[in-house]
Amino acid sequence: REIEEFYDFKAEVFCAEGVPVGDKAAYDAKYGADLWKEDIEQYDKVCKVEPFQRGLKECGTDCMINGRTRWQGFERAWIDQFENAPIGGGLAKCNPIAYWTLEDTFDYIAKYKVPAHPLHAKGYPSIGDAKDTIPIPEDGSTRFVDFKFEGDKTPWLDYASERKGRFVGLANKDGSTKTECGIHVAGAEKTFDRDLWEEGSVKDIASTDAALEIKNSGKPAVIAVYAPWCQFCQGMEEEYAKFADEAGIDVYKFRGDEIRDFVQKELNTQSFPTINVVKADGTVVKYESEVRTVEAIKEFVDQTIA
Repeated sequence: REIEEFYDFKAEVFCAEGVPVGDKAAYDAKYGADLWKEDIEQYDKVCKVEPFQRGLKECGTDCMINGRTRWQGFERAWIDQFENAPIGGGLAKCNPIAYWTLEDTFDYIAKYKVPAHPLHAKGYPSIGDAKDTIPIPEDGSTRFVDFKFEGDKTPWLDYASERKGRFVGLANKDGSTKTECGIHVAGAEKTFDRDLWEEGSVKDIASTDAALEIKNSGKPAVIAVYAPWCQFCQGMEEEYAKFADEAGIDVYKFRGDEIRDFVQKELNTQSFPTINVVKADGTVVKYESEVRTVEAIKEFVDQTIA
């Protein structure tokens, strides 16, 4: 609000889908408070990439102006001040301070009395999520207060030091150190606004009552609990559809991101996707592997219902 008043504009704010702005309780109820622990990539998709995509679409955005700089580290060392939109379609990017150091940025803030984030005064050179952002140094001895530095500014201003306090303790699925939230990676602007398995042999479960009916029907079945925004659900769409064509038993999809309490209790679901085999006696057995090929799923199903 302070920035809106200073520059006389109205910001459009986009949060995780279906969550009112600033309503953490609503977020926890829909997506789970520990989603970032269970699957950091899904967390990024839900909290950052999808809202980013939705915002671009609703605002009719052609170009994104952002604060990336070459000084921030090797991942960004080659960015230019302007990046054309990809030939196949996408978003142009304007990086007006691409060639600035972090010291240049703070010099500009001080000279023109630009409103700065209040956490700079508490020792944070770069602002990320509260759960994984720390001051640099950790004792908070370096600060930017009232347009001037207090303490030794070197830990902030050395090359690639600005973002050292970001993504602390987090790693990507491949084990590599996490350095990006997903917004600035290739293709992040591409929207995904359809459901999965809209055609074919995969049947939709429309309600929790219908899910319980299937569970208690006395017939074996396979249920994939999914969220359409989840990249791993998207990634298994084709193989699961092929499996359904060949399965010989009922194969279902059940959207679980809006009813997490139910799917956690009834369908073994802590993250998406979760594939379950429902046995004739009503027992629900979770497929634990991340190999989601037709052959792997079929082998598991056959062994489970044998």
